[in-house]
Amino acid sequence: MAATDEHDAAVRRANAALETYTLSADGWRHSPSESLRRVLTDLLHWCDDTQRDFDAALAAARSRHAADSEATP
Repeated sequence: MAATDEHDAAVRRANAALETYTLSADGWRHSPSESLRRVLTDLLHWCDDTQRDFDAALAAARSRHAADSEATP
């Protein structure tokens, strides 16, 4: 899969996750920015409960994003 295709697929997955998380039959329950904050907050709680290191996961995700961005023409 080309880097651009991978990027587009990642954006589609993120959009689907946010829509699944916060979209109702009447539309967005919250703005996309507020939805993102709520997802991140819930992930922080999940990390606390499952003893995961959110900051380490975020750092790894930032590194992957940087590498993906460099690969995208």
